Amino acid sequence: MTEAYRDLQQGERGAWTSIIAYLGLAAVKLIIGWLFYSEALLADGLNNSTDIVASIALLIGLRISRKPPDEDHPYGHFRAETLSALVASFIMMAVGLQVLYQGITKLATGSSQMPNMLTAWTALGCAAVMYVVYRSNLRLANKVNSEALKAAAQDNRSDALVGIGAFVGIVGTNLGLPWLDVVAAIVVGLIICKTAWSIFRGTAHSLTDGFDEQELEQLKETIITTPGVEQLKDIRARLLGNQVLVDATVQVDNDLNVTESHEITERIERQMLEKHNIQHVHIHIEPI
Repeated sequence: MTEAYRDLQQGERGAWTSIIAYLGLAAVKLIIGWLFYSEALLADGLNNSTDIVASIALLIGLRISRKPPDEDHPYGHFRAETLSALVASFIMMAVGLQVLYQGITKLATGSSQMPNMLTAWTALGCAAVMYVVYRSNLRLANKVNSEALKAAAQDNRSDALVGIGAFVGIVGTNLGLPWLDVVAAIVVGLIICKTAWSIFRGTAHSLTDGFDEQELEQLKETIITTPGVEQLKDIRARLLGNQVLVDATVQVDNDLNVTESHEITERIERQMLEKHNIQHVHIHIEPI
């Protein structure tokens, strides 16, 4: 458990990285986008503004997840991390729809101005920064096995792609396609909505005790091949924040005594920890 809480503390570093990056990038994009007439860059800056709120929600979730178990939460508060990712998806979807509405309205009315090329280079430079943040958060998320931080990294990648899209739209507008900047803003809105839906789907699956079938098959193989296990009768797994909880019923030789049967459960627990880094395993023994 101590390691799990240490992982959550490391995850906070990723949340802070995102918050600092988004604060700087949102300010730059909104100011330059407004001064030099780029709808795509303004949409991107607005996207980053909501990412600040989402990252703060992630940070709060990680902080709550570190609270130790109490009378109301005997398993701890790990799911607060997943809830924070769910809240972030709602915020992102709301902003994505707003960006879509504004872009479609301006495309329909034809009310757009020629953006300065400075906005294009700003979009491209900010995209490069976001890609660096994405790689950093993804590496940290895989290290600490944090679903919320993986969602944040996925959002970072979308933001990098959004920046590239804004760059293409602005350059196209300056090459004689005045509508392309607004179209790029609409594409930004679509990417935001897609990312929000992806995060929502993953967190909702986790909160309803869904579990990856391929990973469950790997857990089955580990238990079945453990010395002393004759058959695997049943196995269930679920996510609790960044922790995996496994319940399994195994059948063993009915001539074994209690001590020998208990040794088999300890072997299974060691295998699950060494091969899958799973610390919470409940094994029920039955005679074959």
